[in-house]
Amino acid sequence: QVQLVESGGGLVQAGGSLRLSCAASRSIFSINNMGWYRQAPGKQRELVAGITRSGRTNYADSVKGRFTISRDNAKNTVYLQMSSLKPEDTGVYYCNAYLGIDYWGQGTQVTVSS
Repeated sequence: QVQLVESGGGLVQAGGSLRLSCAASRSIFSINNMGWYRQAPGKQRELVAGITRSGRTNYADSVKGRFTISRDNAKNTVYLQMSSLKPEDTGVYYCNAYLGIDYWGQGTQVTVSS
Protein backbone atom coordinates (compact mmCIF):
# COMPACT_ATOMS: atom_id res chain seq x y z
CA GLN A 1 0.00 0.00 0.00
CA VAL A 2 3.03 2.29 0.34
CA GLN A 3 6.61 2.18 -0.87
CA LEU A 4 9.32 3.90 1.16
CA VAL A 5 12.70 5.08 -0.10
CA GLU A 6 15.40 6.34 2.26
CA SER A 7 18.21 8.69 1.32
CA GLY A 8 20.83 10.86 2.99
CA GLY A 9 23.10 8.27 4.55
CA GLY A 10 26.85 8.28 4.20
CA LEU A 11 30.18 8.50 5.97
CA VAL A 12 30.60 11.22 8.58
CA GLN A 13 33.09 12.07 11.30
CA ALA A 14 32.13 11.80 14.97
CA GLY A 15 30.43 14.99 16.06
CA GLY A 16 29.02 15.63 12.61
CA SER A 17 25.46 15.73 11.32
CA LEU A 18 23.31 14.04 8.70
CA ARG A 19 19.70 14.36 7.64
CA LEU A 20 17.92 11.25 6.45
CA SER A 21 14.82 11.43 4.27
CA CYS A 22 12.08 8.87 3.73
CA ALA A 23 10.00 9.49 0.62
CA ALA A 24 6.65 7.70 0.45
CA SER A 25 4.91 6.69 -2.75
CA ARG A 26 1.55 7.97 -1.57
CA SER A 27 0.09 10.46 0.86
CA ILE A 28 1.21 9.94 4.44
CA PHE A 29 -1.43 12.30 5.82
CA SER A 30 -3.56 9.42 7.13
CA ILE A 31 -0.69 7.23 8.35
CA ASN A 32 -0.61 7.52 12.12
CA ASN A 33 2.61 5.70 12.95
CA MET A 34 5.85 6.32 11.11
CA GLY A 35 9.35 5.91 12.35
CA TRP A 36 13.02 5.21 11.91
CA TYR A 37 14.80 2.03 12.95
CA ARG A 38 18.44 1.06 12.70
CA GLN A 39 20.44 -2.14 12.67
CA ALA A 40 24.09 -2.18 13.66
CA PRO A 41 26.38 -4.99 12.48
CA GLY A 42 25.65 -8.15 14.45
CA LYS A 43 22.78 -6.50 16.34
CA GLN A 44 18.98 -6.61 16.27
CA ARG A 45 16.98 -3.89 14.57
CA GLU A 46 15.95 -1.22 17.08
CA LEU A 47 13.57 1.72 17.16
CA VAL A 48 15.35 5.06 16.90
CA ALA A 49 12.45 7.49 16.69
CA GLY A 50 8.72 7.48 16.02
CA ILE A 51 6.18 10.12 15.08
CA THR A 52 2.39 10.06 14.99
CA ARG A 53 -0.08 11.84 12.74
CA SER A 54 -0.55 14.46 15.45
CA GLY A 55 3.19 15.10 15.69
CA ARG A 56 3.83 13.25 18.93
CA THR A 57 7.35 11.86 18.99
CA ASN A 58 9.32 9.32 20.93
CA TYR A 59 13.02 8.50 20.88
CA ALA A 60 15.40 5.83 22.00
CA ASP A 61 17.23 6.96 25.12
CA SER A 62 20.53 6.72 23.28
CA VAL A 63 19.56 9.43 20.76
CA LYS A 64 17.46 11.82 22.85
CA GLY A 65 18.71 15.37 22.53
CA ARG A 66 20.73 14.54 19.41
CA PHE A 67 18.18 13.29 16.86
CA THR A 68 14.94 14.90 15.71
CA ILE A 69 12.20 13.16 13.74
CA SER A 70 9.76 15.22 11.71
CA ARG A 71 7.23 14.77 8.94
CA ASP A 72 6.11 16.93 6.05
CA ASN A 73 2.78 15.53 4.94
CA ALA A 74 2.62 17.86 1.93
CA LYS A 75 5.86 16.33 0.64
CA ASN A 76 4.99 12.77 1.72
CA THR A 77 8.32 12.69 3.52
CA VAL A 78 9.62 11.82 6.99
CA TYR A 79 12.98 13.14 8.14
CA LEU A 80 15.54 12.20 10.75
CA GLN A 81 17.94 15.00 11.64
CA MET A 82 20.98 13.50 13.35
CA SER A 83 23.51 15.68 15.17
CA SER A 84 26.49 15.05 17.43
CA LEU A 85 26.91 11.68 15.79
CA LYS A 86 28.83 8.96 17.57
CA PRO A 87 30.51 5.81 16.23
CA GLU A 88 27.82 3.74 17.98
CA ASP A 89 25.23 5.37 15.71
CA THR A 90 26.69 3.39 12.81
CA GLY A 91 24.25 1.07 11.09
CA VAL A 92 21.64 0.68 8.40
CA TYR A 93 18.71 3.02 8.97
CA TYR A 94 15.22 1.95 7.86
CA CYS A 95 12.03 3.93 7.44
CA ASN A 96 8.84 2.31 8.70
CA ALA A 97 5.13 2.89 8.23
CA TYR A 98 2.31 0.97 9.89
CA LEU A 99 -0.85 0.47 7.84
CA GLY A 100 -2.28 -2.54 9.60
CA ILE A 101 0.97 -4.25 8.66
CA ASP A 102 4.52 -2.91 8.63
CA TYR A 103 6.09 -1.42 5.53
CA TRP A 104 9.84 -0.90 5.27
CA GLY A 105 12.24 0.99 3.06
CA GLN A 106 15.39 -0.55 1.63
CA GLY A 107 17.63 1.09 4.22
CA THR A 108 20.43 3.63 4.02
CA GLN A 109 23.89 3.13 5.48
CA VAL A 110 25.20 5.54 8.11
CA THR A 111 28.83 5.18 9.12
CA VAL A 112 30.34 7.38 11.82
CA SER A 113 34.12 7.35 12.09
CA SER A 114 36.04 8.17 15.25
